[in-house]
Amino acid sequence: MNSVAYLPQSKRLLEQVSEVLRYKHYSLKTEQAYLYWVRFFVRWHGRDGQMRHPRSMDGAEVTQFLTMLANERRVSV
Repeated sequence: MNSVAYLPQSKRLLEQVSEVLRYKHYSLKTEQAYLYWVRFFVRWHGRDGQMRHPRSMDGAEVTQFLTMLANERRVSV
């Protein structure tokens, strides 16, 4: 079951994220925070010079990212 009833019209990832968040009536500050973390996730995985779309990533990349946040950046769960 898809939790998003709205299909974004945009082709760009960050614009799609913004569209869905606005459709769900999230606050502007929340939208900005989500966009920050999406950018950070994509750039962190592209640090070797090869950017990939999050759609082409799997659970391993997410686990690596969350582990880095917990261990190196000391971000709270």
